[in-house]
Order: sequence, then C-alpha cells, then structure tokens
Amino acid sequence: MNLVGPIVDRILGLPPARVREAAIEVERNLAIPMPDGAVLLADRYRPSGRAAMPAVLVRTPYGRRGLGGAVFGAAYARQGLQVVVQSVRGTFGSGGEFRPLHQEKEDGLATAAWLRAQPWCDGRLATAGLSYFGYTQWALGPYLDPPLEAVCLGVTTSEFNSHHYPGGSFALHGALSWSALTSLQEAAPLGGILLGRRQARRTAQAMAHLPLREADTVAIGRPSAFWQDVVGHSEPGDGFWAAADHSAAVAGLTSPATMVTGWHDLFLPWQLRDFRTLSDAGRTARITIGPWAHADLPALKAQILDQASWLRAHLLGDAVPERAPVRVHLQHARSWREFTQWPPPQSTPTPLYLRQDGALDWRSPPSAGSDRFTYDPADPTPTVGGPLIDGKNKQQDNRAIEARPDVLVYSTSPLERDLDVLGEVRARVHVRTDPGHADVFVRLCDVDERGVSRNVCDGILRLRPGSPPPGEDGAVAADIEMWPTGYRFLRGHRIRVLVAGGAFPRFPRNHGTGEPVADAVTMRPCLHEVLHDPAHPSHVLVPVLADGDR
Repeated sequence: MNLVGPIVDRILGLPPARVREAAIEVERNLAIPMPDGAVLLADRYRPSGRAAMPAVLVRTPYGRRGLGGAVFGAAYARQGLQVVVQSVRGTFGSGGEFRPLHQEKEDGLATAAWLRAQPWCDGRLATAGLSYFGYTQWALGPYLDPPLEAVCLGVTTSEFNSHHYPGGSFALHGALSWSALTSLQEAAPLGGILLGRRQARRTAQAMAHLPLREADTVAIGRPSAFWQDVVGHSEPGDGFWAAADHSAAVAGLTSPATMVTGWHDLFLPWQLRDFRTLSDAGRTARITIGPWAHADLPALKAQILDQASWLRAHLLGDAVPERAPVRVHLQHARSWREFTQWPPPQSTPTPLYLRQDGALDWRSPPSAGSDRFTYDPADPTPTVGGPLIDGKNKQQDNRAIEARPDVLVYSTSPLERDLDVLGEVRARVHVRTDPGHADVFVRLCDVDERGVSRNVCDGILRLRPGSPPPGEDGAVAADIEMWPTGYRFLRGHRIRVLVAGGAFPRFPRNHGTGEPVADAVTMRPCLHEVLHDPAHPSHVLVPVLADGDR
C-alpha cells in the first residue's frame, strides 16, 4: 500500500481522496511545441479510466517533480482532477532561455491551444498555483478565448514591476534571494527550495557588495540574467518591464477567481489591487488574507485547500462554498472576519500625528516642532521582520533598531481598550533632506506591556530632488503607501511609528548621490528633518474598524 499520498494530503489539510493513489495515471515529459520552435516539457496526472475531462494547467519555474508534482499534480489528481504541470521555458528540461516574466503570455497561450487539441482534454481549462505560478495565470487568463473555467491565484500579482521597485526604491533582498534560488535550483536538493545555510550567508553578504550590479557573481559565482535585468532597469521611466505588466488586462478576466495571500506576503498590496479591479468590474472573485508570510507552510496549506475546492466546484460540479468575497484574519484577535469589499467600508482612515516630544497622538500636532537624524549609507539602518521571502520575516523585535540614533520613534500612551485596525495604511511625512537624494521608511509597530516592539506593517519612498516637489520652505510631503493590515492592538499596548532613512538589506542603501542603483559606490550621508506642526502635520492614516464590527 502506498502511504505517501495520504500523508501528503493530511499534511496539506486536504479532504479524503476521491481517487486511490494506485488509480492515478502519470504521463511524463509531454513535449509541447511553442511557435518559435522551443519545446516545453510537462507531466500529466489524472484518474485512470476516465474519458476526456477538463485539465488544470500549472506552469512553474521550479520543476515538475518533487514538491511541485506531489502537491499540484498527484494531490489534485487524488481529488478527481486532471492536472498538467509544465516547466516554463528554460527550466528543468524545457527548451529556450529562462528570462523571468518574459514570454509567459506567448508560451501560455500556445500551451492552452495544445491542451485543448488533445483527445484526453474536453476543451475546458483552469489554472492553479502560487507566486510565479500565479503570475503565469495572469499572463494567460485575460487573453484566452474561450476563457478559462477558473483561476486560482495564490500570493501573486499581475505585474512584478511594483514589487521590484516599491516606492521608487528597489527590492534588494527579495530580488537577489530569488536570483540565487532560480540560478542554483536545478543542481540543488529538492529543486533548490532549501539552498542551505552556507548559500544563505553568501547571498546575504552579497547584498552588501558594491556595486550591486556585481552582487549576483558574489552570491552564486556567475552572472544571473534576472538579476542583471532587475538591477539594471531600476531607474524611473525605464520601460523594460512594460511587456511583462498585465495589470491593464485584469478587468478583462471573466473567469471565476479565487485568491489567497497573507498580511506578511511579498505581493499583498498589489494582489489586493488586482482583487479590487476585478470586483469593480463586476467579476466573480474572492480573496482570503491570513496571518502568513510568502512561503510558510500554513500559507501553502491554505492555498492548496482553497484551490482544490475552487477547482472541484468549477470543473467537477461541487457546490461553491458560501462565503463573503473578502475573508480576513484579524491578527491577535484569533478570529476571521468577512466583508463584501476591500477595503472594508466599516473601517475609517484615522490620522495618528507625530509630535516633537516623541508622542503619537490622535489630536493634531502642537504649534511647532521637528526632529532630525542623519542617515549614513556606510552604516545603513537595518531592518528586521516584515514581508521577506525567507529568513526572519513576519513580526520581530524592533527594539535594537529603534535605539539607533538614525531612527525616530513616536508612541501613543497605553491603550485603554482593544483597537482593531483593518484596511489600507498610509503615511504622510513632511521632511527636509540634504542633499535631497534620500529614502523615508515608516513602520507601524505594536509595543506590549514589557516594551517589546513588534512590526505590524511598513513602507518606503525614495526621494529625488524635485520629486516630490518641495514647498517654499524646502519641505516635501512624502506620501508613503504602507502594507495593508488586519490587526488588533490589545488594551495596555502602545502603538508606535518609527521613521528612518532606510531598511537594509530589504531595500538597498540610499547613497545620497543620485547614482543609478546598479553602479553606485560613492556614499554621502543625508540629514533628515521631520516636521510636525499645523503647517506640516506628519501622520500615519490608520484604518480603524468600527466598534460594532469587532
């Protein structure tokens, strides 16, 4: 008796299998031709003895075997589905060159046409997967005619440009970590999912190397095409990624869509934007947001269970589980909430004002005030926790960072009652900087009774001379889009906002010179003056959930 399948299903939290492991047919190395002559390989899983049936397409850069085949192939087949797991161009035996985010539209459309022509497919197609797998669905779904029966979009977005360059900065940690993973995965155990501590240290050391254009060679011993693309096209106005941006097509997706993400996921703000676009267009879409990071096991389990039920409903005739379009976990409240839309209309954006005495207050700031610090790129302000691809992500202790002289800290008095926050978080910080090239990083934290400060959400904005335009007094209004959140600040805790000139190595150091990110080596310290007076009311907009919706 094969016990692997039931064990995998139990780990993933899937319902009892509908098809025994012994009754699953697996066809390896299907050769799928592309219009340019490249041949992409795929494995097909299906219940044996069935006539033509719908197919679920999973397109992945991480390999068809191992976890990819066990989770998306065999596990879904045991649920009664036919699944085709394809290695995208240039990976794990598929022909052509792997240039991430490019050619997924053309290859996806060609693959869909080929599948529909096969005698074992009844012409109905759906897609599933997460992260890059999810992006391949956005590169296909809005353009396919006839449309997909369903799409399952886990921790992903329709375009990665915003993720690569948040707030005009650069996602150093995520981009270099992923470059190392995809460059080394085919020679590493488990498809490179675990590259080992030595490689992790090497990659971390490479993040501090200058110039950043050479960081790939420091990390993996050779250039990475993806790293060169992402670091070499990081300046404003570069149109390199336009062809890989499918956000303009989101409203055209007519297929029923289910989404799963987490409050600490890499792509959360942009996945929520995609969901809202679908909702505003009247499409069938739902989203689940849990207390997860991008690659942790609880997030994977939630996505697999959600996608399996969605696929069974739209391909096998199961009932669609009844629920509201938006289902979110309210962190530290130990509860799930449902809403009809995002952001929830029950939440009210409420300003928390920065004050000169280090206070954070719901009232407007006093008559005058400012605070100063100097950011030194030779000793960049570090960061811990948050939406990182690996390592110590999610919530971490921020006290060591808050004690640095290049960090400003503002805190409320202890809360007299629980405060629920749910929705979009934004900051407006009025700041003067010298020499003008600077970053403004803002983080919202939760401080418990023992004084431990844990990050809730954050955001960054890269300032350049003239952008944003300064006022007559030289101050600029830095508007910072922070990560959305769903969070309960408990009675007796304090809300804290920290302001800094960087968050390294999540984002690269700002050299203060205006040199391109890829080639900057010269460093110049930058003086930041944060203003908070009636003319410059620096604040964080916190979406406070109405008492009746707690």
